[in-house]
Amino acid sequence: MPFDPERDLERIATAPGVYLMRDAAGTIFYVGKAANLRVRLRQYFGATSDRRFFVSLLGRLLDDVEVILTSNEKEALILENELVKKHQPRFNVELKDDKSFLHLRIDDRVDWPRIDVVRRPRKDSAKYFGPYHSASKIRETLKLVERHFHLRNCDDLTFKNRSRPCLQHQIGRCPAPCVLPVDREAYLQGVRDVSLFLQGRRGELIEQLRAQMNAAAEALEFEVAARRRDQLMAIEGSLEKQQVIQGAAVDQDIIGLHRQGSHVEVALLTVRRGRMTGSRTFALAEQEVEDAEVLGSFLNLYYHAGNDVPDEVVVPLVPDAEAALAERLTELAGRRVLVRVPQRGTTRRLVEMAIKNAEQAFFQARRADAVTNAALVKLKNRLRLSNLPFRIECYDIALFQGESPVASRVVFEGGVPKRADYRHYKIRDVEGTDDFAMMREVLMRRLKRGLDEGDLPHLIVVDGGRGQLGVATAVLSDLGIDGLDVVGLAKSRVLDDGRADVGAPARSPERVFLPGRKDPVVLLSNTDELHVLTHLRDEAHRFANTFHRQVRDKKTLRSTLEDIPGVGPARAKALLKAFGSARRVAQASVAEIAAVPGFGEALAVEVKAKLG
Repeated sequence: MPFDPERDLERIATAPGVYLMRDAAGTIFYVGKAANLRVRLRQYFGATSDRRFFVSLLGRLLDDVEVILTSNEKEALILENELVKKHQPRFNVELKDDKSFLHLRIDDRVDWPRIDVVRRPRKDSAKYFGPYHSASKIRETLKLVERHFHLRNCDDLTFKNRSRPCLQHQIGRCPAPCVLPVDREAYLQGVRDVSLFLQGRRGELIEQLRAQMNAAAEALEFEVAARRRDQLMAIEGSLEKQQVIQGAAVDQDIIGLHRQGSHVEVALLTVRRGRMTGSRTFALAEQEVEDAEVLGSFLNLYYHAGNDVPDEVVVPLVPDAEAALAERLTELAGRRVLVRVPQRGTTRRLVEMAIKNAEQAFFQARRADAVTNAALVKLKNRLRLSNLPFRIECYDIALFQGESPVASRVVFEGGVPKRADYRHYKIRDVEGTDDFAMMREVLMRRLKRGLDEGDLPHLIVVDGGRGQLGVATAVLSDLGIDGLDVVGLAKSRVLDDGRADVGAPARSPERVFLPGRKDPVVLLSNTDELHVLTHLRDEAHRFANTFHRQVRDKKTLRSTLEDIPGVGPARAKALLKAFGSARRVAQASVAEIAAVPGFGEALAVEVKAKLG
């Protein structure tokens, strides 16, 4: 029985908790929290000032409301975050930043910790530092750490199986604890020093290093003193590159918001020990709630995602559930965390800087969107498509001398690659070198699934001319699919016009073949629409050829391995699984191969000899 406000609201408790809104299919489309569930839910019905899009649809969208009671508002905040991550309701805030940031990771629970680069922190009790907003910044940091603090950087498999020191030891950047006797306490002190450096506690580190340098000099340990001196100079040099923006040595995240309609951009400036260390921006679409609720939801999601919690979160306005949020951040950090709105002074100017960053990021994104959308409109008009091609899929076949045929699908959405939707296909049913039959098999598999799941693109591009286009249109006809645009893109070819001996040979233009049209459409060079199609086609080539090379190399390597006495299909498969590619197997040492289950030293020697 659908949810009836007049009948069902009185049954809901006037207590803190979380509510989940479901549609007739049982799908959760919104999760919210409240200090008083009945009062909050009543605000959705009758006369309301809530202008969010989904609120206007509740009359025909809402089928049921599930409530979960909590002891207080802080517990409701925590539960809301967990339920949003689990169910990903379409009308809740979705946290997407402007890029994928890098972190440095040190697991100091192992005997000989190493520094590692990772994309996203995990809940594994290791220490994470960052995020770093550019690859050059993290390379600069790693270079300084490797040169002056001498931690190992090899992976655990290499470390366990090494039999002699590597190049890093020979150039004086690693003490080689893998094979040489090393003072473990001295190594761990280096790990602690690196942690201080990466945390931004460089003043404290400088004091420690200066004391160690003086003590070593007094003990006539001049080599140790010289190393501490070099570390001091490197750290002080890195400090000179950073701008001091706060007198107090406090860790802060400075938040700025910029809104136009339902689109909100959030900027986050990272300040550590009074120094600006980085910035990030986040685009939040379809946010028709008040700024306080957007800000509260953003902070809840951001810090529950494992990001570093500073001493202070400085915001432009009071967020929703401020007290509960501050209490939860204090629990996450293990120390008191302050959420505050500055009214004047340096901190207020930082908030204004963050707001300007958010505004700049917003308009940069809008300009990029405008350029991309214009290209898609031009493409639609030039090729007379029935749909604006927001989602385009391109298919390509790759094979060599009739062996190991594969296909690729690359996807562009809004004119840019959506790599999460790229797919590889192994050809199952076609023998020989029939490209047309292979394309038919791949498109049949993709479009049948698309019909079943209600997931079809706006435009399909097949790599090839009129023949491949005919295959694609036949598949659409066989499956009864109407209204889906499809084109064939033929690459330019060298023209034999007798001028090859006077310079670069002339080439034909790129040609686009359309269903029902005899002559191809020629897109002008340097146009936006041609750029979209050629970028798409080149990406499909790259993706298909890379996969084909991997399949071919593994097939060749497996055949080579199985020729070695004692190595059958199972051991060959185990070796490929352990190293991932033919190149890495060939580069592996005897000790590393011997460490793979099923291989001993004698068999590893045979494998190494066979692979050269």
